[in-house]
Amino acid sequence: MTAPEGGPAEGSTTAAPPRRPARRIEPGPGIRSGLRALPRRLNPATVGAGVVAAVFGCTGPALIVIDGAAANGLPGPLISSWIFGIYVFGGLISLLLALRYRMPIVGAYSIPGAVLVVGALGTFPFSAVVGAFLVAGLLVLALGLSGLIGTVSRWLPQPIVMAMIAGALVRFGTGVVTAAESAPWIAAAAIVGFLLLSRFVPVVPGALGALVAGVIAAAATGGFATQASAVDGWTAPVLVAPTFDVAAILAVGVPLAVLVIAAENAQAYGVLLSQGYRPPINAMTVASGVGGLLAPLTGGHNANIAGPMTAICSGPQAGPDPDARYAASVVNGVLFIAFGVLAGVAVTAVTALPSELVAVVAGLAMIGVLVSSFRGAFGEGRFRIGALTALVVAMSEVAPLGISSPFWALVAGVAISAVLEPGDFRVRAEAG
Repeated sequence: MTAPEGGPAEGSTTAAPPRRPARRIEPGPGIRSGLRALPRRLNPATVGAGVVAAVFGCTGPALIVIDGAAANGLPGPLISSWIFGIYVFGGLISLLLALRYRMPIVGAYSIPGAVLVVGALGTFPFSAVVGAFLVAGLLVLALGLSGLIGTVSRWLPQPIVMAMIAGALVRFGTGVVTAAESAPWIAAAAIVGFLLLSRFVPVVPGALGALVAGVIAAAATGGFATQASAVDGWTAPVLVAPTFDVAAILAVGVPLAVLVIAAENAQAYGVLLSQGYRPPINAMTVASGVGGLLAPLTGGHNANIAGPMTAICSGPQAGPDPDARYAASVVNGVLFIAFGVLAGVAVTAVTALPSELVAVVAGLAMIGVLVSSFRGAFGEGRFRIGALTALVVAMSEVAPLGISSPFWALVAGVAISAVLEPGDFRVRAEAG
């Protein structure tokens, strides 16, 4: 007797071949494919977006680490080594993921995590804090390898995720307004540069025009910062030996792991969804875990996927072709690595930019992502109350238990929808 197609013959002792387990790490086109296509993807739009994202990432966020570490008595060479770890390994994450998946995924470090760590430096010795960094990296890596993050991400209603992104990033939009109030000439010049380039030279990101015009205005009005930096002159990175303290792990390591997953990775995942990509969330989590193990070797608190910089590189400012935007992440990654290697020299130059200029450029670069996020949140007609809840909570910037608002936005949005919009969950389940 013959067996049905695909099965063994009746009475056969040959077992059916086992099913292949589902891949937890998403496949992609591969690094070679990304490298081969890269020269054709490098153009004024992708290069400009990568530069703008790098300028944003190397200014205000870097100062959080530098000023906070200096205020807690860390020596300049150790601060420089910290900067090396988070920017070099963050840049490598950008290069590897962008090239492997041909998506504009940017690696850097957790900005809320930096605030958390700086606050703990006065309580624990630095070696114990570094030990907590390593534990955080292990936790993130384990979750990425388990595939659990991918399962949860696929279950979350997309309108609620989009609303969380809109709420988390809208502060960059309002930052343009507040910057215009405190530095009107610099902000006005940047906005004019953005409008002119967007209208008449659309192949170049308008945010790059804003940066150039703003720099000229800052030079003309004496707006460049001149204060001395705690990091001055090039020094080699320092290997930091960790110690492990339970209190430091609970106070720093566990919250840092939650921030990496619930704030940074969740933001980047939602941003990429809003631009039509299918982000490899498990691979992004694994990369963040590996980065969380490598960056502490030189004192860095972590290297993971960066939400705001991914938004800049994945939006319309990076060009009309979504398939080309990964080149912006490659440019950003190269610049991050250079900044980390030359931290002692580069910090002084980059942080001289007026904070108002950085705020205006970042806000203008987010316009496309904000528009698509609001459209994705409220355009479908489903989960509207949950989406509004997520938007408001994310905008509030509350941080119960030290966990930033994007995480609570998702929790609150899903909970409210489950109570008030159960029919939307049923419709989605029936649709598969």
